Formats: sequence, structure tokens, C-alpha cells
Amino acid sequence: MLRYVAKRLLLSIPVFLAVVTIVFVVVRVIPGDPAVAALGDNASKEAVDALRLRMGLDQPLVVQYGRFLGSLLRGDLGRSMITGSSVRDQVGHALPYTIELTLVAILIGSGLGIPVGVYTAIRRNRLADYLGRILSLAGLSVPAFYLGILLALLLALRWGWLPAVGGGDPADGPDRLRHLVLPAVTLGLVMTASVARLTRSAMLNVLTQDYVRTARAKGLRERAVHLRHALSSALVPIVSITGLWAVSLIGDSVTVEVVFARPGLGKMMVGAILQRDYTALQSVMVVYTAFVVGINLLTDLVYGWVDPRIARRR
Repeated sequence: MLRYVAKRLLLSIPVFLAVVTIVFVVVRVIPGDPAVAALGDNASKEAVDALRLRMGLDQPLVVQYGRFLGSLLRGDLGRSMITGSSVRDQVGHALPYTIELTLVAILIGSGLGIPVGVYTAIRRNRLADYLGRILSLAGLSVPAFYLGILLALLLALRWGWLPAVGGGDPADGPDRLRHLVLPAVTLGLVMTASVARLTRSAMLNVLTQDYVRTARAKGLRERAVHLRHALSSALVPIVSITGLWAVSLIGDSVTVEVVFARPGLGKMMVGAILQRDYTALQSVMVVYTAFVVGINLLTDLVYGWVDPRIARRR
């Protein structure tokens, strides 16, 4: 198992470097001069040239890439071209909001999706199964931002139960939690639909296996058969879909944070794009890359824990 963990850790390093390199290149091929975007179209040529020199944009791309990697290794994300403030400080302020939103959404999606999938598989072709399939299909058909708008209109504007915008007071835990509910439920419900469908499919495949029938023949209770034998064998595809949705939620959090005006990385990235803040955009994309690579690594490690045969094969 330790060899498997070490191998996955080592493989994640070149993956991260490759994606970061793509981010570096993509940001630099975006149309428009970053120095002109920062100073405005009416800036003098001398001011633009001075800013390009200060930012190192006059140097060859290879030199810029080397400086970019060196700064990244030191944890230096540069300074915003618009405000001049440290991008690392901005990311440090926004990152906790995105992390808590993603984690709570994953808990909601898994906590609801897995039990619903298991129950509908056990009740196959009954009323509960039909209702579960209809609701999961509806959940997959509704975009996250649209569902968020509907929930905000109903629960916040019409009934006034929850706040519709903002991230809450950082020093006030209950207030921050109230601001988290609507965005997290929005992402969690979308994830619930997919997890429920896949869990149902995986459980149906397992429930027909010989060892499940043998467990029943031994006189075990149905609860033990379903949870100890069937669900444990169906965990690998469930872990897979959970990992995929964790990555997807990172992307969906961008639109949800904009809808609910949460001060997260998504809102920060959209602001950087609109303002053409070259440095901030690049840094946020690097942080997102680290998120995705880390989630994929964690998913691989959970694979090995759920099914030790995977670790032995790799």
C-alpha cells in the first residue's frame, strides 16, 4: 500500500507541472496587451513600456516561464495589475469560502445520493424506485446556476428564510453558516442526482452476484446483506463518481459564487477576467489546478483503501 501511495504522489507532480504550463501559455495567448489593459487605452507608450519592463513581459517566453516557476515554488503569486495588492492575500481571503462550499456540497451530495441510490435499488421497479429515478433525472437536467436562482427566489426573497447574497461575517459562525446553506444545497442537489443514479446501477449489478445470494442463504439480515456485502462491493464506482463530481463542483462553484455573490475563488476569477487582471487570473487558475490534481490524487488513494486489489495491481 505504501508503494502505491508513493507512486501516485510521484505521478501527480508531472501532471501538476504539465497543467500549470498549459495555464501559463493560455494566459499569455489571450488577445490584448496586459500592460495596456492595466493602464487603459489612453496610456502613453512610455508608461506601457515601463510596465511591461516591470512585469518582465519584454523578456523571452522561456525566461518568463522560469521566473513564473521560481515564484510559484516560493509561494509568490505576484501582485494584482489593477489594485497592486498581493494576489496571495486575495487568494487567502477567498480560498476558505470556496473550500467550505465544495466540502459541504460533497457531503450533501454523497450523504443524500448514496442512501437514495441504495434504497431505490432495493426497491427496484416499485414506487420509491420510480420517484427516485424521476427526481434524479430532473436533478441532472437543471443547471446549477438556474437551480441556485430558483432557490434564492423561493427561500430568500419570497419566504425570507435565508440570505441570498454574500458570504457572511467571518467572525460570526452562525451567520456564515446561514450564508453557506443556499449555495451548498444548490451544488449538493445537483451532485445528489448523479450519485444516486450511479449508486443504484452499481447496487443492482452487485445484488445479483453469487456471494450476495450466499449471504442470504446463510440467514443474514437484509440490512447486513445490503450494507456489509453489496454496498461495500459497489464502493469503487461510487468513489469514482464522487471524485469526478468533486472536480466538477470546483468548476460549478464559479457560477454559484457569482449567483450568490460569495467572495470565493470563482468570483475572484470572473473579476480578473472582466478586468483583464493578468496576474490574478493566472494565479487563480494555478490554485484551481492544484485543487483538481489533489482531488484526483485523493480519489486514487481511496481506491486503494476501498479495494486493496487495486493497490496490488498498480
